[in-house]
Amino acid sequence: MTSSGGAGVSLNDPYRNHELFRFVGSMEGVPEWVDPAETSEQIGWRVRGHSLLDAAARLAPGLLLALGIAALANSAAPWLSARAIGLEAAPISPILLAILAGLLVRNTVGLPLAYDQGIQLTVRRILRLGVALLGIRLSLGAAIGVGVIALPIVALSVAAALLLAAWMTRAFGVPRRLAILVAVGTAICGNSAIAATAPVIGADEDETSYAVGTITLFGLLALFFYPFAASLLFDGDARLAGLFLGTAIHDTAQVAGAALLYAQQYTAPTALDTATVTKLVRNLFMLVVIPLIALQQRRRAPRQVSARRLPLRQAIPFFVVGFAAMALVRTLGDLGAKPVGGLLDATAWSAAIGFVSASSTWCLVVAMAGIGLSTRLRRLRSLGLQPLAAGLATALTVGIVSAALVLGLA
Repeated sequence: MTSSGGAGVSLNDPYRNHELFRFVGSMEGVPEWVDPAETSEQIGWRVRGHSLLDAAARLAPGLLLALGIAALANSAAPWLSARAIGLEAAPISPILLAILAGLLVRNTVGLPLAYDQGIQLTVRRILRLGVALLGIRLSLGAAIGVGVIALPIVALSVAAALLLAAWMTRAFGVPRRLAILVAVGTAICGNSAIAATAPVIGADEDETSYAVGTITLFGLLALFFYPFAASLLFDGDARLAGLFLGTAIHDTAQVAGAALLYAQQYTAPTALDTATVTKLVRNLFMLVVIPLIALQQRRRAPRQVSARRLPLRQAIPFFVVGFAAMALVRTLGDLGAKPVGGLLDATAWSAAIGFVSASSTWCLVVAMAGIGLSTRLRRLRSLGLQPLAAGLATALTVGIVSAALVLGLA
């Protein structure tokens, strides 16, 4: 067979038909060769390794920035304290420096989106790990003893904040659901309580965002000012200061930061232990308060409320269980004549406790740097005046009630 051009070229001859070569040269439709030696298990490991490297690349920028700020704060605090006039007895806290440095970076030069995931890791995971590790500082008996003292103060503070919600609705014209979110966020555990309550009362995204912004703003202010106010109110009594910080400040992160600031500023580690236990007792009130709020709201507007129940893991966060587990480890380790049943000598056991305690403090400093890096002051300014007024009224009321109860009962 010849070509239509009469040149005598055979269309079936691949060496002479350029159209066939054009198709074959593209390798279109030809499957890739797989190395016969590579099994499906090896392919799975390769995929998992690739996923881990991808996650590390996404987390590294924000995490390394927070770690750098925390290291700088830990190094700069002693240097600044040594040169500060009249502060020899009250060193400058690394917590304060870490938060301020984070706020400065976020709200001046700003941060690319690539930093967000790593920063959120510090605020969520590393913070909770730090709180859980704090349990090594207390035995179960000591933790329960603090919890028993804190329980009536916490209960009355929570009740005061929730009762204020009804007053806010009328006085400030705040929608009822928004008032409830601000109340539970202030009374129990900040943003965690808001996130848990929003779906069970049918709150929309705007109401949730307003409540979170309000709690963040006033909780951040409390973190800075309440440790110094506690020193004045309770005349340097670290236990009373811890009770106050644990009941008056909103979010777990803010309580941990304020209590560590007090402990570092006034060399009073008891305040950190007391505030942590007190705050964990407050967190457990989600088990009771949020179902009751959902039931009341469902009676008022049954079609607008989700039937979703509060998961137990959300009502009892990981760090609460972790704190209790570490306290149990401390209790078992201290039993008997020799630590850990004779597996360690007293020096090694004390060194282990010191290492875990120092690790928890380091985690909290990194988390506070992350809080500063994640706080956009412009976004907080966008809140309306009504939610801000309601949040301020609730925050001040809870702080005043907490101080009065600590002075009167503890």
